[in-house]
Amino acid sequence: MTHNEIDGTAYDFPPGMSQPALRALLEAGYTSLEHLTAITAADALALHGMGPKGIRLLREALAARGLSFAGDPGNTVS
Repeated sequence: MTHNEIDGTAYDFPPGMSQPALRALLEAGYTSLEHLTAITAADALALHGMGPKGIRLLREALAARGLSFAGDPGNTVS
Protein backbone atom coordinates (compact mmCIF):
# COMPACT_ATOMS: atom_id res chain seq x y z
CA MET A 1 0.00 0.00 0.00
CA THR A 2 1.39 3.39 -0.91
CA HIS A 3 0.55 6.68 0.74
CA ASN A 4 0.67 10.15 -0.71
CA GLU A 5 3.49 12.15 0.79
CA ILE A 6 2.32 14.44 3.58
CA ASP A 7 3.69 17.95 3.88
CA GLY A 8 3.87 18.25 7.65
CA THR A 9 4.53 21.98 7.49
CA ALA A 10 1.03 22.42 6.02
CA TYR A 11 -0.20 21.15 9.41
CA ASP A 12 2.27 23.28 11.36
CA PHE A 13 4.51 20.31 12.20
CA PRO A 14 8.27 20.80 12.04
CA PRO A 15 10.33 19.93 8.97
CA GLY A 16 12.15 16.62 9.20
CA MET A 17 9.23 14.61 10.56
CA SER A 18 9.04 11.14 9.02
CA GLN A 19 6.04 10.16 6.94
CA PRO A 20 5.02 7.40 9.42
CA ALA A 21 5.13 9.92 12.28
CA LEU A 22 3.06 12.45 10.35
CA ARG A 23 0.50 9.77 9.41
CA ALA A 24 0.32 8.68 13.07
CA LEU A 25 -0.41 12.22 14.24
CA LEU A 26 -3.02 12.92 11.57
CA GLU A 27 -4.75 9.55 11.95
CA ALA A 28 -5.02 10.22 15.70
CA GLY A 29 -6.64 13.59 14.98
CA TYR A 30 -3.70 15.85 15.87
CA THR A 31 -3.53 18.47 13.14
CA SER A 32 -1.46 21.18 14.81
CA LEU A 33 1.23 21.66 17.42
CA GLU A 34 -1.31 23.19 19.77
CA HIS A 35 -3.27 19.92 19.84
CA LEU A 36 -0.21 18.20 21.28
CA THR A 37 -0.30 20.28 24.46
CA ALA A 38 -3.22 18.11 25.60
CA ILE A 39 -1.26 14.84 25.47
CA THR A 40 1.96 13.61 27.04
CA ALA A 41 5.07 12.81 25.06
CA ALA A 42 4.51 9.18 26.09
CA ASP A 43 1.03 9.30 24.54
CA ALA A 44 2.51 10.60 21.29
CA LEU A 45 5.31 8.04 21.36
CA ALA A 46 2.73 5.27 21.73
CA LEU A 47 1.24 6.16 18.32
CA HIS A 48 2.18 3.59 15.69
CA GLY A 49 4.78 5.26 13.49
CA MET A 50 6.06 7.77 16.04
CA GLY A 51 9.61 7.42 17.30
CA PRO A 52 12.10 9.23 19.51
CA LYS A 53 13.24 11.53 16.68
CA GLY A 54 9.66 12.65 16.05
CA ILE A 55 9.16 13.36 19.74
CA ARG A 56 12.40 15.38 19.84
CA LEU A 57 11.39 17.43 16.79
CA LEU A 58 7.91 18.05 18.18
CA ARG A 59 9.26 18.98 21.61
CA GLU A 60 11.68 21.47 20.03
CA ALA A 61 8.93 22.99 17.86
CA LEU A 62 6.60 23.27 20.84
CA ALA A 63 9.31 24.89 22.97
CA ALA A 64 10.04 27.43 20.21
CA ARG A 65 6.44 28.62 20.66
CA GLY A 66 6.50 28.53 24.44
CA LEU A 67 4.43 25.33 24.47
CA SER A 68 5.05 21.77 25.63
CA PHE A 69 3.50 18.34 25.84
CA ALA A 70 1.15 17.83 28.80
CA GLY A 71 3.19 16.94 31.85
CA ASP A 72 6.40 18.47 30.52
CA PRO A 73 7.94 21.33 32.47
CA GLY A 74 6.54 24.61 31.25
CA ASN A 75 3.14 23.29 30.19
CA THR A 76 0.59 25.86 31.28
CA VAL A 77 -2.42 24.43 29.42
CA SER A 78 -5.09 23.19 31.82
